[in-house]
Amino acid sequence: MSDPAQTDTPANNPFTQVPIEITISVGKARPLVRDLLRLKRDAVLPLDRQVNDPVELYVGDKLIARGELTEVEGEAGKLAVRLTEVADLQNGL
Repeated sequence: MSDPAQTDTPANNPFTQVPIEITISVGKARPLVRDLLRLKRDAVLPLDRQVNDPVELYVGDKLIARGELTEVEGEAGKLAVRLTEVADLQNGL
């Protein structure tokens, strides 16, 4: 009989081919409702983070990594995230 642990490797698991959505959080804003109702086009909504602060990566509501925003090499203006910390995903999300 085969060992179930051997057949559950990423190469043999069909779920490894399923795309998953990752949300990148760059910060939060906490305006008063009255200020939110007054927002118009070109308004600036301050966040609770600085430009160089780390961003957080989530799958659902589970924090899976932290990183820094960077520009995609060779594609001016396109954003990417360089990971600086990664959660132990072997124990599940």
